[in-house]
Amino acid sequence: MVSTAVEQDGLVIPIINFSPFLTGPPSSRLATAKSILSAFQTSGFLYLSHTPIPPHLLTTVFTNSASLFSHPASFKNKYLWTTPSANRGYSAPGREKVTQLTSPSLVSSLRTSTPDLKESFEIGRENEPDHPNLWPESPDLPQFRNVMQDFHKRCHELNVQVMRAIAVGMGLHENFFDGYVDKADNTLRLLHYPPVAKEKFVQGAVRAGEHSDYGSITLLFQDQRGGLQVRAPNGVFVDAKPVEGTVVVNAGDLLARWANESFKSTIHRVVEPPPSPTDQEEEGEGGGVEEYPARYSVAYFCNPNFDSFIEAIPGTYGGEKGEKKYEGIYSGEYIVQRLAATY
Repeated sequence: MVSTAVEQDGLVIPIINFSPFLTGPPSSRLATAKSILSAFQTSGFLYLSHTPIPPHLLTTVFTNSASLFSHPASFKNKYLWTTPSANRGYSAPGREKVTQLTSPSLVSSLRTSTPDLKESFEIGRENEPDHPNLWPESPDLPQFRNVMQDFHKRCHELNVQVMRAIAVGMGLHENFFDGYVDKADNTLRLLHYPPVAKEKFVQGAVRAGEHSDYGSITLLFQDQRGGLQVRAPNGVFVDAKPVEGTVVVNAGDLLARWANESFKSTIHRVVEPPPSPTDQEEEGEGGGVEEYPARYSVAYFCNPNFDSFIEAIPGTYGGEKGEKKYEGIYSGEYIVQRLAATY
């Protein structure tokens, strides 16, 4: 049920077959849940295979995403991201700077000196009267809305199942988290990293700066380009290369707070893709890549319901486990605070 995707510099990221938890007997469900729990407690990352999300739907999502980003800026700017509370719409290259910094002035300075080389489009749950989704209207995107709504729903269902696995692994009732995640206050983010001259990376540019995610878990679907790196315990950033047929799942800051820091919300970033064998051969011949190709990914940021009050889960504090490390906070309040800092 478990193999290894990454093992370097003390960082171990497993590949976990999720089907035994979904359809297996109690012993297999518990073993899978324990494997997921262990990954969140050690690296904070895992690759999940055999999920219920159909491959053909994922292909369609990536196709629609690429089509959206191929439109000119004049079109995309009709659907601009506006506020952290809404967190919907288009964010142009350089608009967001993901970072662990919280000072607006420091983030602004970093955004100017080392902007993130990406653009994105955010989609939230439907039926949010104060913050409707900004659906692009174009003859080239006839199925965009339906595809993304379907994908949002499927990812939410996977989120619920992963949270149930966490509960089982922790010895809680399987449905412990259901009432915290049933509203699908989650964000589907389409990401496009345009082609970049190799020289820019030599000068210190990044496609997405060092950061942890804000919510409970993130579901990340990568293309085959690569570039995701996860920080190992010794501080070295290690390539988390794409593995076909898997989704990368990582714990976010709210889940770490919820678990009283028994789970790790690990720093990660996106840089230039690791060299392919062809690249290495060309380098040896005195040539080399002059421009790195575009990269596409799709992130589904899972959050507790925005009106949920998040505080340390019973059993994660007291006695040898120590006191609660954080005061409780409403999920939506925390997410807005973090978004406000990065934009």
